[in-house]
Amino acid sequence: MNTFSCDTTLEARKPSILLVDDSADSLRLLQITLKLKGYNVTVAESGAEALMQITKSPPDLVILDVLMPDMDGYEVTQEIKRNSNIPFIPILLVTGSEKSNVVKGLDAGADEFIRKPVGKDELLARVRALLRLKHSMDEQLLLCQRREDFVTHLTHDLRTPLIAADQCLNLLQRGVFGDTLSAMKESLEHMAQSNQTLLSMVDTLLEVYQYEAGCKTLDFFVVDLWELCQQVVQELMTLAEIKQLTLQAVLAEGIETSAVRIRGDRLELRRLLTNLIGNAIRFTDTGSVKIRLNSTCKGVTIEVEDTGIGMNHAEQLHLFERFRQGKHQRRGNGLGLYLSRQIITAHQGIILVSSITGQGSIFTVYLPGQTACC
Repeated sequence: MNTFSCDTTLEARKPSILLVDDSADSLRLLQITLKLKGYNVTVAESGAEALMQITKSPPDLVILDVLMPDMDGYEVTQEIKRNSNIPFIPILLVTGSEKSNVVKGLDAGADEFIRKPVGKDELLARVRALLRLKHSMDEQLLLCQRREDFVTHLTHDLRTPLIAADQCLNLLQRGVFGDTLSAMKESLEHMAQSNQTLLSMVDTLLEVYQYEAGCKTLDFFVVDLWELCQQVVQELMTLAEIKQLTLQAVLAEGIETSAVRIRGDRLELRRLLTNLIGNAIRFTDTGSVKIRLNSTCKGVTIEVEDTGIGMNHAEQLHLFERFRQGKHQRRGNGLGLYLSRQIITAHQGIILVSSITGQGSIFTVYLPGQTACC
């Protein structure tokens, strides 16, 4: 993610424009026209020189001739757009040839296209439009940076007192400060559970934001999904036993454990399984929750099936949206399934749901990757 500062906006200073053309006469004419309007103008006589200047000091706008020796305007445009270290710069391609391909230029990443001879009024109008685009993009980046700082600091500031409260409640429950009255034990337990819920919500909020901001880093290694699934099931078994539910993970018939190994981020896949299985337990009062793992030459399939309350078609349509909760009265923050889909998308997979009200649900996750069956 680019992290260029946008504190100095285009409206507060003279915009800078880089002219790139191998024709000295064309450069001189454009330079005079733009300087008379108060723009800061620099020039480059080749694509290579332009790229060096842009890397060193990115301008607010590049006006680029298409037909140049060694590196044409299309190639320069592609190089600019390909370099993630360069901030957003609008590009205006200029050509004197009828054979120049507008579609090719736009596909390369150019934002506008203009033909020679360039009319003064048309040129200035396009420059103004592209600089407005630049200003808008810079403002959006600045807002994203501020939002990222806000969310990061907010979650940190929230977690600190919640962790302290959690530790204090734990000490009280253990009687470190003296015997706890029987009448207080149930209240302390509810307080501890509520505090854990808040901590989980804060952590989930931060994870969701990192995905949305594009700053989430995943570490891909070979992950044994069968082993991981067994671990998650063991961790959640107590919750299922409290509700007298059957909780089990099974492999599809004829599938070996080696066939459900894929490349992925183990921590995120663990979070995914915990979300899906935990949800199934939460929304199931009687019956069972079953996790089935299968393998094909295209990847691995994970099915989480429950005999819970289910949901209607309208609820299913919006199930994976952020802060979307069903019409049930069960505890949840509306972020778990949204985050799950973010994790699956980051692994190039998909998630589907099939459900009938009162009969349960099946969440099916497809994760691509070469498996043993191939």
